[in-house]
Amino acid sequence: MDLPTLHDRLQIILSKRESLKMLMELPGTGTISIDIQSALAELDELVNDIKRTFPDLDISA
Repeated sequence: MDLPTLHDRLQIILSKRESLKMLMELPGTGTISIDIQSALAELDELVNDIKRTFPDLDISA
């Protein structure tokens, strides 16, 4: 996979992260908030791993 394709796919993933953040702010999420927090943490870890692996890739996160 080339860097532009990786960048585009990562931007899609990051847009989903923003959706999760908005969902966290909604009242009444109950126990699903634990799953949302876990998903956010895993996405953050993925982004950090990609930044370390591809330091030349411009990621806005």
